[in-house]
Amino acid sequence: MDLPFLMLVVMLTAIGVVMVFSASYPTAINEGKDPANYFIRQAGFGAGGLLAMYFISKINYQRFRWMSVGVLIASYALLILVLPFGYGRSTVGAQRWMSLFGVSFQPSEIAKVGVILYFAARLSKRSSEKPARIRRRSRWKAPFYVLKHLGFFELVPYAAILVSIVALMMLEPHMSGAILILVAGAAVLFAAGIHLGWFVAGGGAMLLVLVAMMSGYQSTRIQVWRDPMAYYDTGEGFQIIQSLYTIGSGGLLGVGLGKGRQKFLFLPEPENDFIFPVICEELGLVGACVILFLFALLILRGFWIAIHARDRFGALLTVGIITLLAVQVFLNVAVVTNLIPTTGISLPFFSYGGTALMIQLAEMGMILSVSRQIPAAKQG
Repeated sequence: MDLPFLMLVVMLTAIGVVMVFSASYPTAINEGKDPANYFIRQAGFGAGGLLAMYFISKINYQRFRWMSVGVLIASYALLILVLPFGYGRSTVGAQRWMSLFGVSFQPSEIAKVGVILYFAARLSKRSSEKPARIRRRSRWKAPFYVLKHLGFFELVPYAAILVSIVALMMLEPHMSGAILILVAGAAVLFAAGIHLGWFVAGGGAMLLVLVAMMSGYQSTRIQVWRDPMAYYDTGEGFQIIQSLYTIGSGGLLGVGLGKGRQKFLFLPEPENDFIFPVICEELGLVGACVILFLFALLILRGFWIAIHARDRFGALLTVGIITLLAVQVFLNVAVVTNLIPTTGISLPFFSYGGTALMIQLAEMGMILSVSRQIPAAKQG
C-alpha cells in the first residue's frame, strides 16, 4: 500500500470533518438540532469510509474489471429512477437525490465510478489491437477507411455512453455532475491513446449540447456570475457575494478555527459547497494554501501511482479517479471565488455529505489497491 497517498487521504478527511463541525454548528442550532449534529454524522461516515477504503484496498483490483458492467448498468437504472417518477427528492428545482433503505445519495456519484470502471476495463485491452491501415480503396469507401484509421468507430460506443448518461443527468438537471462525468471519461480515453483530434471535436460538440440543454435557472446563474452585485437584492447574487466577503475577511492568517462570523446565517450552505470560504476566513490565506497544497500532493501522488501501475487497467482506473478528484477541487474553488458560474460542486473530503464522502474514500481505496501491486523496485 502506498503510505504517502494513504496519509494524505487520512489527513484531508480528518481536517475536513473538523471543518464541517466549525462550519455547521450555527446551522444546526438554527434548525433546533444539537450543535454537533452534522459533525457526528460526518465523522461517522468518515470513519465508515476509511474502513471501507481499507477493505477495498485489500481487494485485488483486477476484480473491479468484471464488476464494471454491473456498476454501469446500475448507474443507468439509478439515473432513470431519479427522474420525476416518485423516486427523487426535489432540491432547489433539481431532482438529483434518491433514498434507499433510509440512505440518501446522488446517482451521479455512482455513475462517475461506473463510467471510469467500464472505460478503464475496456480500454485496457486496446494495446493488443492492431491499428487500421489505409489501403487503396474505391473513392466512396475512402472516407470510411480514413475514419476507421483515426479511431472514429472505436470511439463511438464510448461517446454513446457519455452522451446518454449526460442526457439523463441534464433531465434532472445536474450540469455539474454532467461536466465531471465528461471530464472523467475523457481523461481515461486520453490516457488510453485515443486520437487527440476527437477530443477537440467532441468537446466542442458536447459544449454546444450542454448550452442547448441549459434550463432557465442555469442561464440565470451565468448572468449572476457576470455581475453578482446586480442580482444581490433579488437574492440570486447573495450567496456568491457573501462567499467573497467570507474569503476576504480571513486575511493572511484567519480569525481562528471556529471563530468565523460569516457562517452565522450570512453565508448560505457553509458546511456544503461553500465550505472553502469558511476555511479561508478561519485559517486565512496561509491555511487555505496549505489545504490546496495537500490536495496537490495527493493528486500528484495519484498520478505517480498511475504511471507506475502494474498494468494498463490499473493505470487507467487511477487516472480516471484522480482526474475526477482534481477537477472537482478546481471547480469548487473556482465557483466560490466567482471564477466560473455557480454549479453546485462539492469540495472532496470537506463538504458535508456522508454518502458522497464514503464513495470518495472507496475510490481512494481502489487507487490504494492498484498501489499494492506496484513492483517493489518502484516503491518510494
